[in-house]
Parts: sequence; C-alpha cells; structure tokens
Amino acid sequence: MSSKSAGNRKFVVAYILIGLTLVLSFCANLFAGPVKIPLQDALQILFGKLSTQQSWNQIILGSRLPQAVTALLGGAALAVSGLQLQTLFSNPLAGPSILGISDGANLGVALAMLYISTTSYLTTIFAAFIGAAVILAIIIWFSHKVRNNVMLLIIGIMVGYLASSLISILNFNASADKVHQYVMWGMGDFGSVSMDKLPWFVSFTAAGLIGALLLVKPLNALLLGDSYAANLGINVRRARLAILLTTGILTATVTAFCGPISFIGLAVPHIARLTIGSSDHRNLLPVTILVGSVTALLCNMLANLSTTGGPLPLNALTSIVGAPVIIYVIMNRKRLHYFN
Repeated sequence: MSSKSAGNRKFVVAYILIGLTLVLSFCANLFAGPVKIPLQDALQILFGKLSTQQSWNQIILGSRLPQAVTALLGGAALAVSGLQLQTLFSNPLAGPSILGISDGANLGVALAMLYISTTSYLTTIFAAFIGAAVILAIIIWFSHKVRNNVMLLIIGIMVGYLASSLISILNFNASADKVHQYVMWGMGDFGSVSMDKLPWFVSFTAAGLIGALLLVKPLNALLLGDSYAANLGINVRRARLAILLTTGILTATVTAFCGPISFIGLAVPHIARLTIGSSDHRNLLPVTILVGSVTALLCNMLANLSTTGGPLPLNALTSIVGAPVIIYVIMNRKRLHYFN
C-alpha cells in the first residue's frame, strides 16, 4: 500500500470515529440530564408526537434540543476561530481568548447590556462584533510592527487586560441589576439560546463556518509564510482581512449568545492536529469543526449531569479539557513542528 493510500485511509478512519463520537455526544445531550425521561418518550417528542407530560415536551424541545445545537455549532465556531488565528500568526498559543478578541467582544456586550435600556440579542451580537473587530484591528496593526510572535502574544494579552479593566470600570458605575445580568451572562452557558433565538445563532455561525471553509487555500499558503503565499498568487492582505472577518463573526456570535467560553478555541485545533497528524487545512479544518463540536457537546453534557441544584460552570469543564492539551503542546512544541 502506498503512503498516499495509507494517509487517505487514516483520514477516513478519523472522520468515521469522530463522526460517530459526534452523533453519540449529540444524542447524549438530548437524552441525558437530571430529569429522567424514558428514551421512547424522548424520541416520540423529537419526532413530533408530544407527550402528555408537558414538562417533558418543554425539557426536550425547549431546552435540550436548542442547547445541543448551540453546543454543536458553538464548539465548531470557537475551534475554527482558534485554528485560523494560529495559522495567521504562526503561533500555537494564538486564540480568541489569548489574543484578547473574546475580551473585546465582552467589552462590546458590557457597553450594550449595562448602558442601553433595552437590548435585543441582535443589538448584543452587533456590540460583540464591534468589540471583537476593534481588538482584531489592533492586533493586526501590531503584527505589522512586531515580528516576534511571542511579543505579539504578550501584546494581545495586555490588550485583553485593558479591555477587562474597562469592563470593571463599566460594572462599577452601572446599576446593580444590570451588573447581575452581565455577571450571569459572563459565566458562559450554551443553554442561553432559546428556540426563537436559535435561527439567528445558526445563521451567523453557519455563515462564518462556510467563510472559513472557503479560505482553505489561503490558510495552507500562509503556513509557509507571506512571501510563499504571494508567489502562489494569494493576495495576502485580502486573505488576512477575510480570516480576521470570519474569526470576528464566529467569536462575536458565540460570545454574544453564550458568553465567554474559554479554551475550546485554543486547545481544539491542537487535538485535531494530533488526531490526523497533519497541518493541511483541507483535512485539518473539517476535523477541527468536528472535534470542536464533540468537545463542546461533552462539556455541556457533563455540566448538565450535575444534581446539586444547577449545572456546573461550563468554563470549569472546558479548562479541565483544554489546559492539559496546551501544556502538552508547550512541552513538545519542537517535536510537533506545527508551523514552518
């Protein structure tokens, strides 16, 4: 068997295993929870035959189904955002949270929630996108001035701290009920997207994911540097703007609807690379989407299995998954050879 055939077989096996895990994780989110609903009844509710137990109908259709769809798409969106930023900056520690992009979205949401009397979710999305776009613009400006990736990473962290400081000042001067609303949002939760909000969430995340899939060729070219990409006929400046735009849409959408979700954008791209052993975005990007969805679904399921009076904090679980991955990447960076 040729090496190419062996490689193709490896990718097929990876896709099948991850796909099966995704289906099982999605089903687990629908059928598992603190309220025990018989499997047969849950399936009947999903296929349109409502139960006489009205609370079961609400739990399945009003809570578990939109929450599972949100986790599936939200995990994919954050993972793709992290992958694009890591490729763009040739830095394995780049990500929406590390580079301050999530903090920018948080700042936009804070301004909208704390100082606008009535805020719809569309207003929140717009505010989050503007905040993320401003931070992205600052980071890309610094990327032209600072060529050292470690220094750029430190600058991103400092910009994030500045955004967090502004949020603290806004909280200090806001009313108590507004602050409480913002704090609850800031805990992160895939369950905050109801059925009436779900079409908007699906539309924005789908647009961002499709845009990312269309950028596979520029992303592969940028792996070898700007000069190499330009020699291949890639308009590097336009590619950078497109990558930042899709990253901003995905990060802002998830942050606006679900709050700040940590570590998925940073860790999942590395899990995907380790899974398939390749940095070719033709396979890496789809696998990152699938692994991001699986990771978010598993964390969401574990959070909701708590019987202590409420779901566990989502970010605590994503940190438990993500932190060991990042430590492993840092310790084995020279051997992994992610970037050229």
